[in-house]
Amino acid sequence: MEIRKIFVVGSGLMGSGIAQTALQYGYEVILNDQSKAALERGQAGISSRLDRLVEKGKMTAEAKEDCMKRLTVATSVHTASNVDLVIEAIYENLDAKRAIFQQLDKICDDRTIFASNTSSISMTSLAAATARPEKVVGLHFFSPVPVMGLVEIVYGLRTSQETIDIVTSVGQHMGKRTILAKDKPGFIVNRMLLPMLNEAVQVLDEDIGSVEDVDEGMMRGCNHPMGPLALADMIGLDILLEVMETFYIDLGDTKYRPAHLLRKMVAAGYLGRKSGAGFYVYEGGKKVGVNPVLVRK
Repeated sequence: MEIRKIFVVGSGLMGSGIAQTALQYGYEVILNDQSKAALERGQAGISSRLDRLVEKGKMTAEAKEDCMKRLTVATSVHTASNVDLVIEAIYENLDAKRAIFQQLDKICDDRTIFASNTSSISMTSLAAATARPEKVVGLHFFSPVPVMGLVEIVYGLRTSQETIDIVTSVGQHMGKRTILAKDKPGFIVNRMLLPMLNEAVQVLDEDIGSVEDVDEGMMRGCNHPMGPLALADMIGLDILLEVMETFYIDLGDTKYRPAHLLRKMVAAGYLGRKSGAGFYVYEGGKKVGVNPVLVRK
């Protein structure tokens, strides 16, 4: 089956990034969100990022205009009735994702493939909410989607090889390198990465090093392009907490227990870049300094 029309659920950073990437590679995209304001922000973000590509000479103005013509925004999921592929990119919650798949299962054509951008939730559990478990698969993109070159394809217990082959072709057509992962908590990348970020928070909480020294240590000592605390801010501390809680419950090992400071940061509303403050403070999306609540008195 050829994929031409994609329905992206969720217009946040990941959803709009997936939509933009699909548009740049010729797909027709419907970007869906319950919030009209969120949709407007998502659409404006796509347009702004494409404008920057035009300014840098990486895209023509005509190509940008063509991308925007192939983008539709909608608050109703009923616009998904004739799409080829659904990519769900909402927040990391099993019940919420299952509810979306259950709703779309009644609306979409039988041929439509359902993909989730989840970073930790079981594909088998999501597939069980539908009458098409063989057509449910994980498409885990990385942020920022238009820049990062990887997509993780995750297969559940009943995902068919045909579905895997089709979404692999989609990922490769979008210019991504694809890797195949079994349906285990965290899959490949986040199973390794997120416990490291959680451990960085634990190191900070134990006052072994400052925010800047923890990040500098990994950047200069391990040649990481970004420090773990800055990366946690970019991902979202609430998302990191949700995933670590999933690991802790599903795997039952104390090494996956969320750091106490991580829980406190989320409870205080310090969620990272999206809230304007996490381990660092941000203005206009740019880091301006360490969060003063974390500075040694």
